[in-house]
Parts: sequence; structure tokens; C-alpha cells
Amino acid sequence: MASLKDVRLKINGVSKTRQITKAMYMVASAKLRGAQMRIEHFRPYADKFSDMLRDLGEKTDDAAHPLLAVRSTQSIGIVVCTPDRGLCGGFNANIIALALKFAESKITEGKKVVFYCIGRKGRDAIRSRGYKPALSIINRMGDTSFALAVEVGGKIRDDFLRGILDEVHMFYGKFISMARQRPADMRLLPIAGPEPEQPQNEKAGQVDYVYEPAVADLLTELLPKYIDVQIYRGLLDTSAGENAARMQAMDNATRNCDEMVKALTLLMNKTRQAAITSELIDIVGGVEALKG
Repeated sequence: MASLKDVRLKINGVSKTRQITKAMYMVASAKLRGAQMRIEHFRPYADKFSDMLRDLGEKTDDAAHPLLAVRSTQSIGIVVCTPDRGLCGGFNANIIALALKFAESKITEGKKVVFYCIGRKGRDAIRSRGYKPALSIINRMGDTSFALAVEVGGKIRDDFLRGILDEVHMFYGKFISMARQRPADMRLLPIAGPEPEQPQNEKAGQVDYVYEPAVADLLTELLPKYIDVQIYRGLLDTSAGENAARMQAMDNATRNCDEMVKALTLLMNKTRQAAITSELIDIVGGVEALKG
């Protein structure tokens, strides 16, 4: 049995850990409010932007713009969007696992993969697997400014237009609710075609838009922005998902600390009682010895 001093030291250490996890829970909670508001306000815009470009794409052919060109896929760009910090449960691991699984499946098919990493955790994991990212951006996930999306989008567009990439996918953490975040895969380039066949009752409610100026002119202006918008969406989703996952992880850690303190306190009381009992036995034994 551990000594009374050792048990007290363990209780003190667990209590301090609980203070840290509780503080991290409060910080994540404060950050989540802003991150959740940003993604909930931006997601409808990104969805409508995507629907509009999909409708524009149906009205023209692939030759209307280089970003619409569907080529024989030999090289695939993989954008991995993860936080810079850990302590958020399996949030980072799930995104990285999905991206690596996709990459390994494409390599098995004889294709080349090129990684573009946003966030320290994703970059470190990709490097540990022996890959050399073409782009590594770290310590910038905290602000999630649109300038970051423009920077990444510009690099991806240039590589696609130069023929270095034939297809680009983005892997990020999709924020669904406070209790649910899941890894997601979005194809960025070439621009996704029309949605799968929808039920007739949904098609009946769709509106056929008339665009001005010409469709080709609109595509030239909007397609580059589409890439930036979708990347920014991934950044906002990942930011909100990270803080929600960290809240859950820190709440679970705080609960575990509480349980450990209770168990250690019980052990301390038992240890102290055993020590007192042992001392009383020694005293009683000494008294009986003196009487004898």
C-alpha cells in the first residue's frame, strides 16, 4: 500500500490537472461561440455559391474554362486541413486517417499524390509517413482569415493550370453539432459536375436562372473565387469542430480527474486509518508489555 504522503501528492497532482482541463474547457467554450457563428453564417453562402456554379457548369462545356477541364487523372492534390494543437480527442486523427486512406488507395492505382497541409498536426502526420508536402502552413489556424484561403487557393489553382495536378481533394473536419464532428472529403478541382439525379418532385421546384453577362464571362470571374470560398469553408468547419471536440475532451478529462480524486481520497482515508490502527496496536502492545 502506498504511503500517506504519496497519496496526498497524487491527489494534489490530479487536482492541479483538473484545474488545467477546466480552464481549457472554458477557453474552448469561448472560442467555439465565435467559430460556430462564423461557419453557420458562411455555410449557406458557400452552398449557394456551389449550386450556382454547378448550374453554370451545366450550361456550358468543359472547354469554357481551364478549371472545368476533366483530364486523365495521373496526379492528385490532397489538401489536409487540421488544427495546430491537439487535446481534442480523435478529431485530428480522424481527418488524417481519412486523407491517408484516400492517398494510399490512389497510390495503389498507380497515381501520384501531392499533399498541401494547413495546420501543424496534419503536417507532422504527413511527414511522419514519409511524404513531403508541397505546401505547409502552420500557426495560422487560430485566426482563420479569408486571406489564408486565398493563399492556399492560389497555389492549388496554379499547380492545376500548370498541369502538375489533375484533381484536387480537400479533407477537413465538418462541424455538425456540439456533440458531432466528422471528417469530410470535398473535391475542389476540377469543379464538381451536377448533383446526382434528384426526385421529380424536387426538380419541379427548381428555378431556371438567366445569367448576365455571358456564362463564359461569369465562369472566368467566379471559378477562382469558388476555390477560395470552399477552402475557407473547410477552415471554418475545422475551427468550429476543433473547439467542440476539445470541449468534449476536456470535459471528459475533468470528470476523470474528479473520479480519480474521489478514489485517491478514499485510499488516503484507508491508509490513514491503517496507520492509526497500527500505532494503536503498538501502544497497546507496549502497555501490556510494561504490565507484564
